[in-house]
Amino acid sequence: MELVRVDTQRAYQQIRQQIIELTLPPGAPIDEQALAAELDLGPTPVREALRLLAHDELVTVTPHHGLYVSTVGPDELAQFSELRLTLEGLAARLAAQRATADDLAVLDALCQALPQIPAEESDRLLEVDGRFHQAIAQAAHNRYLARTLNHYLGQSQRLWHLAQPQLSFLPAAVEEHLALTVAISAGEAERAERLMRAHVQEFYDRVHHILNHAA
Repeated sequence: MELVRVDTQRAYQQIRQQIIELTLPPGAPIDEQALAAELDLGPTPVREALRLLAHDELVTVTPHHGLYVSTVGPDELAQFSELRLTLEGLAARLAAQRATADDLAVLDALCQALPQIPAEESDRLLEVDGRFHQAIAQAAHNRYLARTLNHYLGQSQRLWHLAQPQLSFLPAAVEEHLALTVAISAGEAERAERLMRAHVQEFYDRVHHILNHAA
């Protein structure tokens, strides 16, 4: 995104947020002109942003039916969980081995911020949780790993929003984030990996249960 012009970045962030928060729900057709008018942007940055979102697999392009929001459900859930279990666990392990004092300060700040957010403010809780996972990926100091994890973060956040009415966040997440931060700070690589895998698995197990019962 560093080389993408500012108005395209703005369009990308705003459309991505609408997709993640289900304002643009899975399977919904996308009207480029309507989006451009809504965002008060020209058609070019919106078109460029949609290309980037297609690369992120949040938008699907078809030759005959145009653009629509990519679907997400139990089938995608199983594949995301397989991927994230491995990559998030690796990120936590590497973070325990490589995290700098600045990395640890960011993780500590996020751990302190989470309990201050009221349980009913689900969007803020999700934002801080996402920043926590991104901070661990950054602390691993492998830009390819961080980029890959960030690529799939939006998909996981969409699943969270789909299940959110029945998915309680606190206090389990607060305790799990704290335990992960302690393990990373102590350089306990195996423990950090184990805790992260358990954290991710629990999330997907709960979402899987909710989505299957809603189907």
